[in-house]
Amino acid sequence: MKTSAGILLYRRGETGLEVLIGHMGGPYWEHRDESAWSIPKGEMREGENTLEVAKREFEEELGSPPPEEPYLELGEVRQASGKRVVVFAAQGNLDAESIRSNSFEMEWPRGSGQLGEFPEIDRAAWLAPAEAREKLIPAQAPFLDRLESAVGSST
Repeated sequence: MKTSAGILLYRRGETGLEVLIGHMGGPYWEHRDESAWSIPKGEMREGENTLEVAKREFEEELGSPPPEEPYLELGEVRQASGKRVVVFAAQGNLDAESIRSNSFEMEWPRGSGQLGEFPEIDRAAWLAPAEAREKLIPAQAPFLDRLESAVGSST
C-alpha cells in the first residue's frame, strides 16, 4: 500500500481562509480543472518520518522551503486508487505564481516510444476552501473540512 505525505499551506486573506493547492502536471491533466488539483505531496519510503517526507515534497513540488513549525496534523484519507494520503497544515505565505516544481518522465504519447518530461505541479493557486473543494481530487476534500474545523474559516 502506497502512502504519500503533504502540507496544506493556509493563510488569512481579505475574504477569509485561503489554501494553496497545485494543478497536477502532465498531459493527462493538461485540459482538466475540476478534480485535477492536489495538495502538494509525495510518496513515502519504508521507515521514513511522515512530517519530514511532507516537508521534502513541499519543497520539491513548489520550489520553496516548507514553512516553520508549528504543523497541525490533519490525519489521513484513502484515495480511489487505494493510496493513503497523510496531510499536515501550516500557516504561511508563498507566491503561487513563482512555483518551480520538480519533473517526472513518462512515455507520451502512449505507445510512441518517446519520453517526455513534465512538471509534477504545473501551477498553484490560493483559493477559498469552497473553491478548492471543487478543484481538488475528491478524496482530499476532507482535509479542507478538518482545517476549517481546527482554525476557523473567517478572517
